[in-house]
Amino acid sequence: MLRGLATVNLWADDVEAAAAWYTEVLGTPPYFRRDAPDGRPAYIEFRLGDYQHELGIVRGAFAPGGHARGPGGAVVYWHVDDVRAAHERLLELGAEEHEPPTDRGPGFVTASVADPFGNVLGVMFNAHYLEVLASDD
Repeated sequence: MLRGLATVNLWADDVEAAAAWYTEVLGTPPYFRRDAPDGRPAYIEFRLGDYQHELGIVRGAFAPGGHARGPGGAVVYWHVDDVRAAHERLLELGAEEHEPPTDRGPGFVTASVADPFGNVLGVMFNAHYLEVLASDD
């Protein structure tokens, strides 16, 4: 039934500021932008990583009813080669610690931050990710 990650959406009241912050974090600008009728961005999207997964930022006004504000709910972890370095860089760029780097067993380390817009962003070193990536060659 589930075939793969299609898009991860995060929410921000100021999509322009979120675009600038994530451009700095990711080292690349969004490739797609959709404006609302008021001319301000309603949605921007980045493609990133080995599989070009989509990371979207949606204006908070368009969040579904009952959507909680602030960190909470599921954490999506993005694979990184060095969790501690990625976590430190995110903090230096203005994120707040949600969970410090934590060893989860051989080959697995996680950490998470709350971005400046209230979303939880997880980073993870995952040995299985590297195994799958190597098998795609």
